[in-house]
Amino acid sequence: MTRRRSESVLARRFSDGGSIDEGRRPEELIVEEPLEIRLDGTLVATTMRTPGHDFELAAGLCFTDGLLNGAVIETCRYCGTGSAVETEFNVVSIDTGGKAPTPTPRLSTTSSSCGICGSTQIDELTERLSPLSAYEPWPIEVMLDVIDRVRREQELFARTGGVHAAAAFDREGQLLLVREDIGRHNAVDKVVGTLLLESKLPTSGLALFVSGRASFEIVQKAWAAGFEAMVAVSAPSALAVETARAAGMTVAGFVRDRGCNVYCGPGVTD
Repeated sequence: MTRRRSESVLARRFSDGGSIDEGRRPEELIVEEPLEIRLDGTLVATTMRTPGHDFELAAGLCFTDGLLNGAVIETCRYCGTGSAVETEFNVVSIDTGGKAPTPTPRLSTTSSSCGICGSTQIDELTERLSPLSAYEPWPIEVMLDVIDRVRREQELFARTGGVHAAAAFDREGQLLLVREDIGRHNAVDKVVGTLLLESKLPTSGLALFVSGRASFEIVQKAWAAGFEAMVAVSAPSALAVETARAAGMTVAGFVRDRGCNVYCGPGVTD
């Protein structure tokens, strides 16, 4: 079933400082719906997302939050307790055959603007994640060029102007995949989940692009997936940079107008 990802609404357009009324015209708005994610029958998260690539989103969230703990996903399907139609395709069940640890439910709904919001601390991450293996510095020109490459692939953003994008790319700047969602963390989980379901994790020689700020949660998701670098259009947080340093990850922010700030990473901040 093809899910509706945007819908048309009428809006009155004013221009020239409000002096010109251009009348009502259709505008495309992004769709935002809740998605319940269940792991081996336990509700672990409810996130507000843009429909599409829901299995990848659910798989990515379970992986980056450390819920799988190395367990292999056996099945991924809509709903696990009844008809997918009855739940409007807003419940995804991940099944590991009971091999994943018993999960702790996330009681609150994750909004489209943030995820776990730093509730997992760096010391907890270092207990389950190892620092990245040594790698060569990422070419600045590659990190600068990726923003234009991603923009050309942002079909939903072109229609609505209201979604974030995340992308995986290599050292030549080639895009492996691009995912869009109203939530930055959802877009990242969709990228990571796609790589997980294709048995391509941990990544090797890849970087992650995000079309917004680089928060702590985004960095920890990138670390969990093995990305060597993260490129963000906006600024990182102080905690995000501290986390990236613990991981050995390169972080570039304010990537725009043919310039950027590099906050950490081998060979670029010495």
